Amino acid sequence: MIDRLQAQMQAMQMLMKMQDVTANNLANINTPGFKGSNTFQNMVQKRIDGKMVTQAVPQQQVDMQQGVLEPTGNPLDFGIKGKGFFVVENGEGAHLSRDGRMHFNSNGFLVDENGSRVMGDSGPIYMPEYLKATGRDGDEATLDVADDGTIRLDGEVFDRLRIVQVEDTSKLERRGNNYLSAPEEAMADDSSSKVMQGYYESSNVDPLTEMVDMMKTTKMFESQQRAMTTTDQMMGRATQQLGKF
Repeated sequence: MIDRLQAQMQAMQMLMKMQDVTANNLANINTPGFKGSNTFQNMVQKRIDGKMVTQAVPQQQVDMQQGVLEPTGNPLDFGIKGKGFFVVENGEGAHLSRDGRMHFNSNGFLVDENGSRVMGDSGPIYMPEYLKATGRDGDEATLDVADDGTIRLDGEVFDRLRIVQVEDTSKLERRGNNYLSAPEEAMADDSSSKVMQGYYESSNVDPLTEMVDMMKTTKMFESQQRAMTTTDQMMGRATQQLGKF
């Protein structure tokens, strides 16, 4: 019966993890570029009391399903069609992002909504010329970004947005501010994804699916609670009977 209690406890821990992931997905329905997570069980072997025991450990993986590309008309909004990521850098190092809402800061660096510098082929994208907002004929400067990320200012090539892909999405780890990270060896330059200027990608979370999953998980958790209570009662009765001898 101890083994039964342990199995029920592990099941409840798995269900709690699933509920936490679902709640986080729902909380980010309106977060641009957010990628939801899926949960699954990973079977691992552990040594307990001198013997090897196989246990189910809850894991989560980033869902790379494409979110809807919303048009904005803003030349500094960028959406990625494909599985690539923008690379941004701040004081905590390099991060991966799908949130393409960008702007130039007062120093002429292209930054995202969190102020992190957006990386190009040769480092942070630096274009103080854009701040002057004038073209060669005195008109407003024209910034064009091709679908391969090439940035042109009044027709002149300045840089190219660095887009990378992580083939093994199990290597992705969540960070703060809707960032992800992955080991350098897991990242590769991505030429298959397309950059869409004047768009941003919405969250790929389906609220209806998440609500259904939440209700299912709640029912399964309650079922495990009842099963654990029954097992506990059976152990109590068994202990009472044994005490009579």
